[in-house]
Amino acid sequence: MRSAELKIMTFHPTKEEFKGFSRYIAYIESQGAHKAGMAKIVPPKDWTPRQTYDDIDDLVIPVPIQQVVTGQSGLFTQYNIQKKPMTVREFRRIANTDRFCNPRYVDFDELERKYWKNLTFNPPLYGADISGSLYDPNVTEWNIGQLNTILDTVERESGIKIKGVNTPYLYFGMWKSTFAWHTEDMDLYSINYLHFGEPKSWYCVPPEHGKRLERLAKGFFPGSAQSCEAFLRHKMTLISPSILKKYGIPFEKVTQEAGEFIVTFPYAYHAGFNHGFNCAESTNFATQRWIDYGKQATLCSCRKDMVKISMDLFVRKFQPERYKLWEAGKDNTPIDHSKPTPEAAEFLQNGKDGFLLEPQKEEKTSEGGDQGVGEEAASTAVEEEKNCEDVSISSITLR
Repeated sequence: MRSAELKIMTFHPTKEEFKGFSRYIAYIESQGAHKAGMAKIVPPKDWTPRQTYDDIDDLVIPVPIQQVVTGQSGLFTQYNIQKKPMTVREFRRIANTDRFCNPRYVDFDELERKYWKNLTFNPPLYGADISGSLYDPNVTEWNIGQLNTILDTVERESGIKIKGVNTPYLYFGMWKSTFAWHTEDMDLYSINYLHFGEPKSWYCVPPEHGKRLERLAKGFFPGSAQSCEAFLRHKMTLISPSILKKYGIPFEKVTQEAGEFIVTFPYAYHAGFNHGFNCAESTNFATQRWIDYGKQATLCSCRKDMVKISMDLFVRKFQPERYKLWEAGKDNTPIDHSKPTPEAAEFLQNGKDGFLLEPQKEEKTSEGGDQGVGEEAASTAVEEEKNCEDVSISSITLR
């Protein structure tokens, strides 16, 4: 069930390798990291995104949510109840009280067992979906607010910001605060940096097995499935690892500690929970490989505020030979989840020595645009009429 190539990989880039975000993502895909659906990146030791976190106590969490979980036997539904605004200082004080702090534990496995055993008791608070960044403005490497991938062209060409998708979100967690099973909006990539505090545990199903998880979830939650084909996008469904094992759904788990990045890949179902008071920052990004995923993403049909990005200009620019088929609704090429992004070519040819080479030169596409590995190679689109409803984000985007 857990083949070696589907294991979650951990990477330790050097200072030099860490300089270019998009190139490093291409490199880890050349190593097969995307097959598991998730990877951990530990930045160079002397890298820090912010000099001090002592000055954020007065930051306001506009809409903290209380997470009420119902269910039993490894199958649960999570409801988010909006609460009054509070400061980070107030949130931390609550998180560290005897009522809300984590229990004693010997190792992460024991804490995980206690999480699933006590999931329905004593609902925690989660400070989720806070627009903003804790990065110092002068930080250029892996700045979640300035990743410079092809997704950034949404704002560059249309002026539209999609909160939490092409802008950063902050998340303040406490023990048992949870993000339910989901893939990213439009099946994009995501990046999550844990600024400080207690760890965050993640579960991930490899993209090649995503359909199996969907079928299992539809079987266990038939009412939800009948109401919306993409009901897992509502981020309300929790399925325990014991259930996944019982039904033969391959998955991996990893624990993210303060100062570490987690990257999720297109169509990788993931879920997880926080071990105690912490703060994370995340956003979405894209590579050329994502385009086919975006074209085939199943969208929520019951909520008007779900994210939708037009794929038209992506196809026109990066897949001009398929544009007519796409326009006619006949571009249904199956996705090969094992294939790395085209930008990985230099590393497939040269291995890690690819970092010693100059980034690949830009090439002209048949559409007359520039196409290459760097951020200038990027192009994306929002609906031409800039329908704001189509590009708004759901009110709760837990990670």
